[in-house]
Amino acid sequence: MEKLLNFEDGQVAKLKKLASSERVDITVVVCTYNRAATLEKALESIADSLMSPSVTWEVLVVDNNSSDETSQVVEKFCGAFPGRFRYLFEAKQGLSAARNAGIQDAHADIIAFTDDDVAVEPTWLQNLVEPLLSKTYAASGGRIFPKWSSAPPAWLPIHARYGLAPLTVFDLGTTALDLTEPPVGANMAFRKSLFATYGDFRTDLGRRPGTLIGDEEIDFGNRLLGGGELLRYVPSAVVHHPVQENRLTKEYFLSWWFDKGRADIMLDGVPKTRWRVRGVPLFFLRRLAAWTARWMFAVTPAQRFSNKIKTWSLAGMIVQCYSQSAEINHGTSRECEQE
Repeated sequence: MEKLLNFEDGQVAKLKKLASSERVDITVVVCTYNRAATLEKALESIADSLMSPSVTWEVLVVDNNSSDETSQVVEKFCGAFPGRFRYLFEAKQGLSAARNAGIQDAHADIIAFTDDDVAVEPTWLQNLVEPLLSKTYAASGGRIFPKWSSAPPAWLPIHARYGLAPLTVFDLGTTALDLTEPPVGANMAFRKSLFATYGDFRTDLGRRPGTLIGDEEIDFGNRLLGGGELLRYVPSAVVHHPVQENRLTKEYFLSWWFDKGRADIMLDGVPKTRWRVRGVPLFFLRRLAAWTARWMFAVTPAQRFSNKIKTWSLAGMIVQCYSQSAEINHGTSRECEQE
């Protein structure tokens, strides 16, 4: 049953009645934290999804300790669409913990994920899961378009391969193909059995209040690719992700890329090399100096900021290398003291 915590008894009982335990073909998991207003719009777009009558599906909203009206928003959808929407409360903070709770509670053999602030196209779900329903593929991912509320600033490297990554954008073109890289969290689907085989999303990665560290879906997708699983890119499965004004700042982009650098080291480990300074590979320091020079002498605003992003990402890697080395050395010192 759902982990319905921290609510009045009457509300808990009401939400429990709205839950269904019947098996379905697809579970759409939407994790949310204090975004009641955008969540309502996202659920409205999901509710309008077109699906073959022969395919059964549900939407499971995982509330990750929200203090706003999230539970009331979900309750409204549960009442309007009996058996379609369900509510789950997850007390352990963090996006990975919320996703793992959704996986555990999903009633379906196929699990699709999207965000709590998106607008999905009516054919999004049926197109995203088609490769999985056909039994050919283990996972799939679709396109994520930015929904601009204002013109992109001149400093934004909009044409760079990963220039818009902090805004949750994913677009490999209009041709369906087999993926050689993991799909992005706002638009991805997996067979539930994969999580039993390859494990859940890492909880040391993934968004939590106070940190932008992510890469949990990259880690899981790489595990699948490393295991020889087939992943499909479905360009007709389209999600529109709003560009929030508070994210369209240099400060946010630099913080995102700094934490991305940290996450990359957490994911791949510190590169092996004999030349290190306090646990930091010497070539990282040389790269940092090179990119700092490129940043300082670039001509156009977009190129200058693109180089600055690389500088900040390398700084994040260096900080994480030093941190992990310090933890290892501290652990070794404690072992020596105990001996």
